[in-house]
Amino acid sequence: MALDILTFGCRLNSFESEVMRREAAAAGLEDAVLVNTCAVTGEAVRQARQAIRKARRENPNARIVVTGCAAQTDPKLFADMAEVDLVLGNAEKLEASSYAPAADAASAVRVADAELLGHRTLLPIEGIEGRARAFVQVQNGCDHACTFCVIPQGRGPSRSVPVAEVVAQARRLVGNGYRELVLTGVDLTSWGADLAGHPVLGDLVAALLSQVPELARLRLSSIDAVEVDPRLMRLIAEEERLLPHLHLSLQAGDDMILKRMKRRHGRADAVHFCEEVRRLRPDMVFGADLIAGFPTETDAMFENSLRLVEDCGLTFLHVFPFSPRPGTPAAKMPQLDRGLVKARAARLREAGGAAFIRHLDGEIGARRLILVEREGIGRTERFTPSEIVGGQPGEIIAARIVGRTQSSLIAEAA
Repeated sequence: MALDILTFGCRLNSFESEVMRREAAAAGLEDAVLVNTCAVTGEAVRQARQAIRKARRENPNARIVVTGCAAQTDPKLFADMAEVDLVLGNAEKLEASSYAPAADAASAVRVADAELLGHRTLLPIEGIEGRARAFVQVQNGCDHACTFCVIPQGRGPSRSVPVAEVVAQARRLVGNGYRELVLTGVDLTSWGADLAGHPVLGDLVAALLSQVPELARLRLSSIDAVEVDPRLMRLIAEEERLLPHLHLSLQAGDDMILKRMKRRHGRADAVHFCEEVRRLRPDMVFGADLIAGFPTETDAMFENSLRLVEDCGLTFLHVFPFSPRPGTPAAKMPQLDRGLVKARAARLREAGGAAFIRHLDGEIGARRLILVEREGIGRTERFTPSEIVGGQPGEIIAARIVGRTQSSLIAEAA
């Protein structure tokens, strides 16, 4: 076998997996499986461990290297697995020297303290293997302290990539044929706070759109609505190349639960943001992260989160049953019955599924520009999956929406 990479979690991990591929190859690593893990939920960690065992069964002679946020926050968990040869932290995975074989068990764990992670400039990549759109890392780490989250432990403090480096990377990717780029980071809307002059995300987006005129489509990954700056709001209203789809880090729709999560917004803030953005950009659609069954959540509190789907007009839901993460304040709070947590998650997913179907129905008859991702499959400007005949991956096709399935639109080239 050659070099195989299993990526879990966020778009930032997908970006970093491409850096890992290059650095591991530069180190001469062959016949290996690299597992880039996620720590956001206990289920994500379980899935990574399951994948590691499967990789060993299918590749008995390969070296297995485990890295990512789960490895950063709990390296011993993976080092104790008989299937694992090497454990790398989030800094180490981006350096070729880290992939050298381990001489003993002690040297098989190479994980620096996340708090000591310094500023890292953008690591340029040529593209994302197997993807029609490319991710551009502009920020890493997080300075917030949400009570349910271990990501600051895995990523360290917030660091921003300077504008000039982001623009250079965007030009590189567009020059390689990518029509759509996605700006990504752990806390994207905090970009710039640590840079000279304290620029804001709107400044970065404006610079990209003006300095890379060949870029056809620019998309933002998950954002924190309370941090959206006025310049970004103007660009949302005026710039067609900034696509009409935003994924929001909402987490809950009840003020008391939001307070216990140590979020920085209230329910009314979320609803107002969605209303204001739709006023400025009527074709905007929203995705959101929502956690079901947070400790102390009552039936009434859950209903407030459930109604948020309707009140914010959410289309794409990522629902997470609450999973206590060791070392977080929420893990010490009174926990709900696991059956109740799962039932509430199912109700949220049901509401999200119904909202998605309404969105699909509303698209029938519309004309859209579809980025072809692979043969027969693409996504519209609003990130809606679409079935379409013709076109090569990476090509943008003008199309008319003629129908839908339960999971996608059906489009015909216009």
